Amino acid sequence: MPPSHRDIFYTSQDGLKLYARDYGERTAPGTPVICLPGLTRNSKDFEPLAEHLSAARRVICPDLRGRGRSGYCDNWSDYTPVHEMMDTLDLMGAAGIGQAVFVGTSRGGLIIMALAAFRPNVIRAAVLNDIGPEVEPKGIARIASYVGVMETPKTWDEAAVKLRMMNEREFPNLSAEAWRTFAHRTFAEEHAAPKMDYDPKIGTAMRKGLEASKGEIPTLWPQFKSLSQMPLLAIRGENSDILTPGIVTRMTEANPAMKSVVAKDRGHAPFLDEPEVLAAIDDFLSSEKL
Repeated sequence: MPPSHRDIFYTSQDGLKLYARDYGERTAPGTPVICLPGLTRNSKDFEPLAEHLSAARRVICPDLRGRGRSGYCDNWSDYTPVHEMMDTLDLMGAAGIGQAVFVGTSRGGLIIMALAAFRPNVIRAAVLNDIGPEVEPKGIARIASYVGVMETPKTWDEAAVKLRMMNEREFPNLSAEAWRTFAHRTFAEEHAAPKMDYDPKIGTAMRKGLEASKGEIPTLWPQFKSLSQMPLLAIRGENSDILTPGIVTRMTEANPAMKSVVAKDRGHAPFLDEPEVLAAIDDFLSSEKL
């Protein structure tokens, strides 16, 4: 059976070797899709969505700097959405893509908003997965408590159990097999055992940023309003502690053309394989003739 994706290696402007998965035909008729993962996540998270969409379009899923198969930074201060936005533009150049539909989960959505303000012409349309121009402080505090300091599980069974204990309240109906799949997308593998799949300095960068803001988490409303120039779909996990219903309401008030969908029984962030989410993405791409 042939591999479902090709490997892309490219170099950032500051010299890091970066990696992305490339699904689908390069000459496919649909607008290409670029999927940007969450804070410590990677290209593996988008396997179901990429395989679903790649029948009609090219889909590229990068490992952002310091994640997955991409190079690590020497300094924690180089892990910012602005650096990752510039890396995304480098990826587009390496892949020969001038414009794309962007799908961003959590941190990936922040990168999309930054890109909308800095280089809006490269965005044909955007999908924000459980992220908005402001976030719930309790959710950020929860993430900051474990990023870069969580102990690596010794076995894959332990990894699945640990993730279940951390997330079962927000993801109440996942099967044992689904938790195991989640574990394999969360961790790398070394000597048949789990291995952390991101640079711990990413956690340092997050906590340093929170310290500098003195509890006042910056918002991105001006950047979000830049997305009013293109079609926009917002996805919210029903149990999310990052994107609340109130924030979605304010997003809709700021951009009445925005479409939205709720992923049932999901927290932060939906996997993008939920039937209602896939249907909403398919309808969004079709209705906007993308």
